[in-house]
Amino acid sequence: MSNHFEVIVIGSGPAGYVCAIRCAQLGLSTALIERNTDAGDKPVLGGTCLNVGCIPSKALLDSSQRYADTKHHLAEHGIGIDDVTLNIPEMMARKEKIVSQLTGGVAGLLKHNKITVLSGAGQLLAGRQVELTDAQGQVALYSADNVVLASGSEPVEIPPAPIDDDRVVDSTGALCFDTVPARLGVIGAGVIGLELGSVWARLGADVVMLEAMEQFLPAMDEQIAKESAKIFAKQGLDIRLGARVTGVEVSPEQVTVAYSVEGAEHTEVFDRLIVAVGRRPRTEKLFSGDSGVSVDERGFVFVNEHCATEAPGVWAIGDIVRGPMLAHKGSEEGVMVAERIHGKAAQLNYEVVPSIIYTHPEVAAVGKNEQELKAEGVDYKVGTFPFAAIGRAQAAGETDGLVKILADADSDQILGAHVVGPSAADLVQQIVIAMEMASSTEDLQLMVFGHPTMSEAVHEAALAVDARAIHMVNRPQR
Repeated sequence: MSNHFEVIVIGSGPAGYVCAIRCAQLGLSTALIERNTDAGDKPVLGGTCLNVGCIPSKALLDSSQRYADTKHHLAEHGIGIDDVTLNIPEMMARKEKIVSQLTGGVAGLLKHNKITVLSGAGQLLAGRQVELTDAQGQVALYSADNVVLASGSEPVEIPPAPIDDDRVVDSTGALCFDTVPARLGVIGAGVIGLELGSVWARLGADVVMLEAMEQFLPAMDEQIAKESAKIFAKQGLDIRLGARVTGVEVSPEQVTVAYSVEGAEHTEVFDRLIVAVGRRPRTEKLFSGDSGVSVDERGFVFVNEHCATEAPGVWAIGDIVRGPMLAHKGSEEGVMVAERIHGKAAQLNYEVVPSIIYTHPEVAAVGKNEQELKAEGVDYKVGTFPFAAIGRAQAAGETDGLVKILADADSDQILGAHVVGPSAADLVQQIVIAMEMASSTEDLQLMVFGHPTMSEAVHEAALAVDARAIHMVNRPQR
């Protein structure tokens, strides 16, 4: 095997493996380096997303929602079940089976595309040399015309709550509980905290979420965040804002958490504690000091709008570069970089990258929110429509939430969309397509939406921008 490739990709998560596959499709000799291995020393492909992030968490979210629906909501449909049982080991086994199928699928795709998979820790050296250290400590040197850094991210730890992987866990540990905690604490009420808290709350845990920020979901549209908070409170999530954790005491049977709110000290006792305060880029030891690559104070690699670093022929994508840590964002960056390596003028429209929280109901957004438009001095108009007025939502018993569309007051071009409610991720994706095509709300107004569907809420929200909604009384939106 040659030690020189046209492209070497370090990291096999959604950014890395997608980049490698696209490079191979374009005819470039490609190697993919992955440092994580299984018990048999085979590389574990798919990164955080497939193994301990997006996929396993969604598997548990789906299983837990089915349990909650069966236990609490089937009766309203006239379906009676006397004894609903919960088998956590079987639920976890299903999760692991899904992960195994998907990671195996990635391995098959890499093999089909004739990508060389190298097992070990890769470090970029000067001159696009890559040093590979395998699990046994053996070192090999490779070179490439282009090197793509895609090493992903890892959970942030905080000094007051050190992880012990037993009573105090990070997001990875929270996917592996063997029993339902009677009382569960979650530090952080962001995307990860909300999703993990939702899983265990549905399965019967009493969940308390301690969020240091004074505002709930500050990156979301304020109206959507407030509506979401109401829905989650109704579901039993006890979200305490402005709660700064100051210390954690662990005993064999419980965790005592000390925290302060507006200067007042409080304590809570839990069976388990999840620390979900965010993720940080995994760039330590990724490159040498003379590689030509540099990072900011938080460890993110400096890149331009096309993900090129300051070192010629070196690129960085995914969670280690600016922007939201989203698997789909990293994947598309991987495609863009592969095509630019091949000489194509590819680019990525970062203005239309959707963000999603997979609670129930989901929360999703794309483009600008109302606070941002106000801060930028943009003259805009707003249309909102509640799911409570949608026939399909009523029939499904999914009436919480609303669709919100923001548009330029003069051109009518869609500037952003925000949804909390059933199928929010899929509904926002419809608007992503519209925004990519520079559509106006009038374009949505003129389209025919199937009936009865959840999508009708998008149509009605677009109509509401011009006070034309049919199935509600139109009022000024701002």
